[in-house]
Amino acid sequence: MSTDETHIEKRLQNEVDHAKHLLKHDPGKLWGWESHAGKIRLKCRVKMLTSHIHPGMKVLEIGCGTGYFTKELAKTGAAIVAIDISSDLLAVARRDIRCGNVTFKEENAYSLSFPADSFDTIIGSSVLHHLDTANALAEFYRVLKKSGTIFFTEPNMINPQIILQKNIPALKRMMGDSPDETAFFRWKIARMLSVAGFKNIHIKPFDFLHPGTPRALIPLVRSIGNFLERVHLISEIAGSLYIRAEK
Repeated sequence: MSTDETHIEKRLQNEVDHAKHLLKHDPGKLWGWESHAGKIRLKCRVKMLTSHIHPGMKVLEIGCGTGYFTKELAKTGAAIVAIDISSDLLAVARRDIRCGNVTFKEENAYSLSFPADSFDTIIGSSVLHHLDTANALAEFYRVLKKSGTIFFTEPNMINPQIILQKNIPALKRMMGDSPDETAFFRWKIARMLSVAGFKNIHIKPFDFLHPGTPRALIPLVRSIGNFLERVHLISEIAGSLYIRAEK
């Protein structure tokens, strides 16, 4: 086995082990989706990731986990294939989500079992930063149809909290991160997408609403955040990146 293959196998095992940790500590809370602010953030991301999807499309969801986004994706009427490397997380998703247009599969994002040109669009929420991104993007490009699209929301490395959380090992462990996960600089992920062959690349920083925001302050924080997202330079430190590209 080559050094690169050993590295990939280690990353995959780390994510499988991390999934077991998530299930022991309530993944929804660790991911921040269960708070009042978290539910608003989830709804926003669902809209960003699904507004282009319609019945008849074939959609690949990367890193579906326990199915937080999958159950919303199912409402589009598209044919959804939702994948994850963790059989444990998939077991929860299969138990909780029983929709005729959703198929769950245990898959390695670097070596997908699907033929070339299989999907109209590929989406994911907070999953690319867990992967060896260059290898994953090459495989996504392969299985996309001509003019197919990818849509992802990912953590922004320029955000002050993200800088600390992703680069200080002790804080990373305390926040429940997996060993290999990181975040993205906008220009770096744009370059990686271009190298993988993607075109019409659009990456926008967004989201100043922290999942821990007290319920009473949410309207004020959202109002300020919406304003800051329109302010040049300040918008660059928003918490997340909205990533779109085309094959």
